[in-house]
Amino acid sequence: MSDSQPLDERVTNRSLRPDSPVFLAWVTSGWGARVGQTVQRSAVADFAAQRRARLAERFPGVRLVVPAGSRKVRSNDTDYRFRAHAAFAHLTGLGGEHEPGAVLTIGPDEHRLYLRPPAGRETPEFFADARSGEFWVGPRPTLEDMAVATGLRTADLAGLRDDLAGPLLVVRHDDAVTAMVDEVRGTHDADGDDALHEAVSELRLVKDAYEIDQMRQAVAATIAGFTDVVRALPRALAHPRGERVVEATFGARARTEGNTVGYATIAAAGPHATTLHWTDNDGPVRRGDLLLLDAGVEAQSLYTADLTRTLPVGGQYSPVQRQVYQAVLDAADAAFAVAAPGTRFRDVHEAAMGVLADRLAQWGLLPVAPEVALQPDQQHHRRWMVHGTSHHLGLDVHDCAQARRELYLDGILQPGMVFTIEPGLYFQPDDLLVPEQLRGIGVRIEDDVLVTADGCENLSAGLPRQAAAVEAWMASLA
Repeated sequence: MSDSQPLDERVTNRSLRPDSPVFLAWVTSGWGARVGQTVQRSAVADFAAQRRARLAERFPGVRLVVPAGSRKVRSNDTDYRFRAHAAFAHLTGLGGEHEPGAVLTIGPDEHRLYLRPPAGRETPEFFADARSGEFWVGPRPTLEDMAVATGLRTADLAGLRDDLAGPLLVVRHDDAVTAMVDEVRGTHDADGDDALHEAVSELRLVKDAYEIDQMRQAVAATIAGFTDVVRALPRALAHPRGERVVEATFGARARTEGNTVGYATIAAAGPHATTLHWTDNDGPVRRGDLLLLDAGVEAQSLYTADLTRTLPVGGQYSPVQRQVYQAVLDAADAAFAVAAPGTRFRDVHEAAMGVLADRLAQWGLLPVAPEVALQPDQQHHRRWMVHGTSHHLGLDVHDCAQARRELYLDGILQPGMVFTIEPGLYFQPDDLLVPEQLRGIGVRIEDDVLVTADGCENLSAGLPRQAAAVEAWMASLA
């Protein structure tokens, strides 16, 4: 099996078919020795080996198949930039754009990484395959290089089927790999595959030292990106699609310092801030409005930050904007106060909701007392705060999403967990249940949190949170 289609199906009008023996002889000759770099064992290799060992312990006697995934077509013969599946990246340490089509197997006897080896310069693939030919995509690592870097035994992807023996489970991410596994094992073990999918998610609930370091790097680059955006606000104000200026400014930082953005940037100005996932980013940025920027840099290792600040475009919050902002900040601080080992994950959300319900009641917006609104069968306050306060963070922006409920929402916080704290209030422009001065105001404050032995650390503390501190920070960058 292969990530690429057969060569005669891969070539297009942009490339030449290797039909001419004269051309084939000419293009495959006259090449000098390759100039390579010395490959060393990667810093993550030992951590990845420990992760594989822990996963194997959960499925004794079973061979686990974890594909990186294949390229996805964006349009015609143009692919999206490849990104490996989070489980594959976690268990191999391979991030960035490494090796579409690769497959990791974790067996009772050994762990093996299957890759498509680079084509020799004497083959048509070298110059005619736009997906994997080195003339098109550049030098690719050899199997030997990848073995050194990862500490895994490597093998040609063409031999994957030969390793599929005995009980098998697969992360069902690559259709071709899944079909091969189903064909070999004869019956589809849906329950077993689901258990494996849960396990690779749960394996990431507590981050190791390497992962925490990567999260710190991603957060630092993200804070730099927010600084870039504040400096670019004059350009955003002058452009009819100022939100695009914001998005592009942050994206430049993400691409130069990391792999890319960790998710589609939300650059929501004015009433767009009341739409939770506003990613069109095609509106103007006006003085006097708020700009809700929800963005994260994904490091080259694929670990991503996820931060939100709601900034006064003119540099100063209006009284009503400050009122809403302070309520959200107080809710976030209440969540921080309970984020510690032994606390339930859901307690973080409930602490924030208690503050917001109380504040909404003070403003006369709730039809019942706040303690009534907070009851499970009421929830009136959630008209203006419909999302959760926290989610785990790591290789995916919503990391560990397939973990069992008892380990996630109902789970107990442990040192090494990384998650967001991100309460908000969103008053839609046409919401007749709020005073006119509140309509069109959306505020979210989001930080990335590491649970420590005795509490939590705000990894994003370097980005101002207090309203006065935000204003002073923005003034210092003007």
